[in-house]
Amino acid sequence: MTSPTTDSVEGAPAVPRRRSAVRARWLAVLRTPVGAGAGLLLALVLLLAVFAPLLWSDRAETFDTGSVLQGASADHWVGTDNLGRDLFYRVLVATRLSIGLALMATSIAVVIGLVLGTAPLLLGRRAGRLVTAGVNIAVAFPGLLLALFFAVVFGVGMTGAVLAIGFAGAPAFARLTHTLAAGIAERDFVAAARIAGVGRTRLLLRHVLPNIGEPLVVNATIGAGGALLAFAGLSFLGLGVQAPSYDWGRLLQDGLSGIYIHPEAALAPGVAIVVAGLAFNLFGEAVAKGIGLTATVGGGFGPAAGRSPDRVSAAPTDDGRPATDPGRAEGRPVLDVQDLSVSFPGPNGPVRPVRGVSFRIGRGEAVGVVGESGSGKSLTALAIARLVERPGVVDAGRLEFMGTDVLAGSDRSHRRLLGTAFAMVFQDPMTSFNPTRRIGRQLAEVAEQHQGMNRRQAFGRAVDRLRSVRVPAAERRAHQYPHEFSGGMRQRAMIGMGLMGEPSLIVADEPTTALDVTVQRQVLDLLESVRAADDVALLLISHDVAVVGQVCDRVLVMYAGRVVEDLPAAELRTGARHPYTRALVATVPDMHVDLDQPLPTIPGRPVDPASQPPGCAYAPRCPLASARCVEEDPALADDGAGRRVACWHAGEIGTDTDVPGAAPVALTSGERA
Repeated sequence: MTSPTTDSVEGAPAVPRRRSAVRARWLAVLRTPVGAGAGLLLALVLLLAVFAPLLWSDRAETFDTGSVLQGASADHWVGTDNLGRDLFYRVLVATRLSIGLALMATSIAVVIGLVLGTAPLLLGRRAGRLVTAGVNIAVAFPGLLLALFFAVVFGVGMTGAVLAIGFAGAPAFARLTHTLAAGIAERDFVAAARIAGVGRTRLLLRHVLPNIGEPLVVNATIGAGGALLAFAGLSFLGLGVQAPSYDWGRLLQDGLSGIYIHPEAALAPGVAIVVAGLAFNLFGEAVAKGIGLTATVGGGFGPAAGRSPDRVSAAPTDDGRPATDPGRAEGRPVLDVQDLSVSFPGPNGPVRPVRGVSFRIGRGEAVGVVGESGSGKSLTALAIARLVERPGVVDAGRLEFMGTDVLAGSDRSHRRLLGTAFAMVFQDPMTSFNPTRRIGRQLAEVAEQHQGMNRRQAFGRAVDRLRSVRVPAAERRAHQYPHEFSGGMRQRAMIGMGLMGEPSLIVADEPTTALDVTVQRQVLDLLESVRAADDVALLLISHDVAVVGQVCDRVLVMYAGRVVEDLPAAELRTGARHPYTRALVATVPDMHVDLDQPLPTIPGRPVDPASQPPGCAYAPRCPLASARCVEEDPALADDGAGRRVACWHAGEIGTDTDVPGAAPVALTSGERA
């Protein structure tokens, strides 16, 4: 997070700062002893590969029958071969072919590895899983063994050897790519791009690959050294370069026959192979260490090692009861959720962290969702946004957004609707944006995808949206990167991204958790002003009961994956009927708290979703629990006045109060009923 001082500096050039930071990191690598030595050695090898054939090809090819198989001398530093050709110059000239073929093989390994490693993102989870399984099987074999196998398949010669080493190195690079891409695919900015309707290919090229480029480059550099050694090995075995062409492996094979009387003939190409291999490997390691990455070589040699919810109609509700009335919304609701469930496979059967959630949100209405961590709040929002990844399964009696069933059909069919009318603000503003792309371009991507704007028009729209969310110097800010924004500014820009279209619903998943109280108030005021200005519905997820009570019209209280109470926000503090709701309210300190007493807490721990109790999930922590609570799970009942509660003792006050250290909540006789 940048400091306020950084945010207030006008006219600071973002692009030069970014480039200078990258340049500084690479210069830092070259300043280390290992980095400087490896860089100098690699540069020398590459220069030899370029210029040695131009300078010494004639001397390397000149026959001298009077100097056949001579040892090292002042005229021939490492001796001659069986045709009297100078081996020193032949080793130098062979640098181009040896390095060139190794780089070609590395390029093939990198390209194939990228395709295989990103297959789950491009092809979807099912097809991607099959590709990944094949890659894992291939990685289990030693790299040189795979190279020998492919050399037999592709045939003897340079072409066959290049393809063999490229294909043999691809599985390890694919596994590395898959691991890195999977980590980036879980970031919030990728989820935001999915919601905005960005296609799989564009998502990969713009959001995933730029964020994993550095470790891939490092491992490709190390892989080039491994490919060089492998190619020399194939040529030495007679499977690679064939006469009259020659590389270091071929020269090593030719010199091995006279190693006892003329060891220099085998020693010189061997030293060249080792030196060049070390140059690539040491430089890759130095770069990895200098930029804070770990380059791991696996597989013998070579490089180191779409979300779509399913609807399963057979999935029953948790207790077999019909879905309850999810609350009232004026006119046709913007969002209509009935009997929503999310399940994941577990060792003892499906685990259901969200079960039977029902609610509606009307136009311009603000609904808050509160509960402890693990109660299913964020997972409910992800299910609504179609961001629950397999093997997770989303099922609902009804899940409609703007009158459209978002569980029916493919991602492509709903892309435009969700990309323009659905906005999501994530919890951590630092991970909400792609760190490798400018803020303005990320916002403009929505307009380019769904509103038919060109780059200039879309960027102008992005600047306008940044102004609308009170980002100062919006045009300059649009050219900056996320790391140049403070946390509050990033959260405002995230809201601005949601406003690039014409949203009917904003889902804010704990948008103020990582912010200080001053910025928190500004973000909440901004959400309220957006809601009032454009009549946008708001679903605010938070663990802060006080925040939800101030911002929202209605509050849903979740516990153990289900809604246990639905009530007006104005009655949250004085009219809550569920013991858990009253416990949450009681744990919020106010100006009248007794400083001599310990702060109120809720005893016990939340329920593990994998082991739901048979009765009321809150019973083990509830002071009002009875035998019926342990045996029967109460339904979410509607009192006819817009309030719902799931409790056998709704409205009752325990003799010891609901929370240790908290005062009882007085309810009217009507509320007790």
